[in-house]
Amino acid sequence: MTSIFKFGRTTVRQFALALFLPVVAVLLLACDQQRISELEEGFSTEADVRAKFGEPEAVWQDAAGNRVFEYNRQPAGAKNYMISIGADGKMAALRQVLNAQTFAKITPGMLLEEVRKMLGKPMKATFFELKGVWHYDWRYMDGPNEADKKIFTVVLDRELRVLSTTSVADPALERR
Repeated sequence: MTSIFKFGRTTVRQFALALFLPVVAVLLLACDQQRISELEEGFSTEADVRAKFGEPEAVWQDAAGNRVFEYNRQPAGAKNYMISIGADGKMAALRQVLNAQTFAKITPGMLLEEVRKMLGKPMKATFFELKGVWHYDWRYMDGPNEADKKIFTVVLDRELRVLSTTSVADPALERR
């Protein structure tokens, strides 16, 4: 007879992680909304952005010469923010980049570096040896409800050039 109270270390860790990640995601979302409301495009400075969001995951230079700060919320969250700082040191734009409009700009032949600058750090990257392809995954919201969570996948070849993209319902929702 198998006891339902028998838990291995892995099962307990998985259970704790399953409880912890959604709580972190909700807290980050609430904190992010507060931070965003306290910043104003054209007025807030780089120092204001860093004070509210901390150190960026990465800093990119965009085509207009602005510096773009990446604030990643993967793997638990479903948003990634890019905050542009103009030459004058003021915040020029704050945008959440994990959305259909940004995904539509990802086209075959693009390099991973270009994708990374558009979407931020992925939730995970997996190499499939037999097919010789990489799958880079980002979790995002495709609507206002928890059931709207999806995974956007960019499929890349061995040279890290985009082959295709796809979007599916977040498999984590099926385990609930």
